[in-house]
Amino acid sequence: MKIIYHCYGGAHSSVTAAAVHLGWLPTDRIPETGELKKIPYFDRPVSKDHGRIRFMGTDEFGNDIYCIGRRNAFREFENMTRGLMEIYGVPEDHIYLVNVMPYVNWKMVLGGFTSRRLRITPVGRAVIISGVKYSYWYIVSMVNRVKVCTAGKNRRTAETGG
Repeated sequence: MKIIYHCYGGAHSSVTAAAVHLGWLPTDRIPETGELKKIPYFDRPVSKDHGRIRFMGTDEFGNDIYCIGRRNAFREFENMTRGLMEIYGVPEDHIYLVNVMPYVNWKMVLGGFTSRRLRITPVGRAVIISGVKYSYWYIVSMVNRVKVCTAGKNRRTAETGG
């Protein structure tokens, strides 16, 4: 199964969710600033990267984990993805789309704008990290729900070795 976490810019909430899913970030405590900064693509994508699906890794059940920034095109992204799946004969249960935008807070928006648009990265990144830490338990809870919903739906599992 392909699990795609999507948000506005693909640089903070979806990347954090994918990192939690893959076990790169803890689920028993809020991560340190350095741990967040080590996540691939964290606060790095720019406008030209919007719409580009990025592979993050494979989870313990053999699911491929991705993230994408799709700007305000939430419905369009999901409709287009489902349309392409239909064209290529991909069964609907092979892809799981996860909208991470409900877990974005004003600090993440302001920090992202300051870091990416105004190019004041040190200030913006500090605000973003504060926002990610504020929403962290919500993101962990959401990822746990995704894992429960998708567990056992993949033919490749950790037990069979893929």
